[in-house]
Amino acid sequence: MAERVNKIAIIGAGAVGATIAYATMIRGVAKQLALYDINRAKVDAEVLDLNHGLQFVPMATLEGSDDLGVCAGADVVVITAGAKQKQGQTRMELAGANVELCRSLVPQLLKVAPEALLLVVTNPVDVLTYVVQKLSGLPTRRVFGSGTVLDSSRFRFLIARHLNVAVQNVHAFIAGEHGDSELPLWSSATVGAMPLMQWSAPGHSRLTDEDRTRIFDNVRNAAYQIIRGKGATNYAIGLATAQILEAVLYDENRVLPVSSRLDGYLGISDVCMSVPSIVNRTGVETVLEVPLNDTEREGLRRSADTIRQAIRTLGF
Repeated sequence: MAERVNKIAIIGAGAVGATIAYATMIRGVAKQLALYDINRAKVDAEVLDLNHGLQFVPMATLEGSDDLGVCAGADVVVITAGAKQKQGQTRMELAGANVELCRSLVPQLLKVAPEALLLVVTNPVDVLTYVVQKLSGLPTRRVFGSGTVLDSSRFRFLIARHLNVAVQNVHAFIAGEHGDSELPLWSSATVGAMPLMQWSAPGHSRLTDEDRTRIFDNVRNAAYQIIRGKGATNYAIGLATAQILEAVLYDENRVLPVSSRLDGYLGISDVCMSVPSIVNRTGVETVLEVPLNDTEREGLRRSADTIRQAIRTLGF
């Protein structure tokens, strides 16, 4: 039998879309990459630049166009197009313009790639994941957002740096909104096999209450800091999205805090938000009911209320 050729289509050739394509190409995630943007000169230039590096990465084919037909037959469509977050602007403030974009985009995508999973990266990602799922009518497992995969990576990096351990040995999640109402799941965090709240090792720091407050504040405000300095976040979200795509196309059953629609999750329903979930070729196979303390449980519900209010304001 012929080997299945995985195809990823990326909507939007801006800083985020182009970096996702670059990260995906370097990691050899798919054999076919398609990049779509309404700016033909921009998408042509990005694809040309990427193709010039094919000698140095796993073999793939890359194409780009201002015609959505370039996405035909995609296994996964990554949506990055939309208004860019400006300095001082919250993700929620982007909602109106980007929802209108989805109204026109989603029906066209379903025509050219009816079997694709839809991975939403455009902010506010939780609101737009809900909107895309509603507009598409697809099963909830097939429409999900990048959620707090990036936030959790920032969280683990800061914990690891404070404790002077390898970030790969820190297991901790940010849950809820990818935004200001997100929350850290301290109670389930571990370093190696040791619960973080019990962490103690000679020559390595412990976490005080002040340390935890500082670390979470840095996680929550990271995007604002990066936008002030260079105008956009792109490298880490590119790598985070590449990992999500690997989990899907390699059928990895990887646990990732992606954003998907929750119904009856710890009393939370009819909202998209991030909790640890098993991700594989089918999309979000299942969400995991991780142990939460009372503070975390209440924080998750407040975050859900924040997202739901934004969704209702937009008429969904």
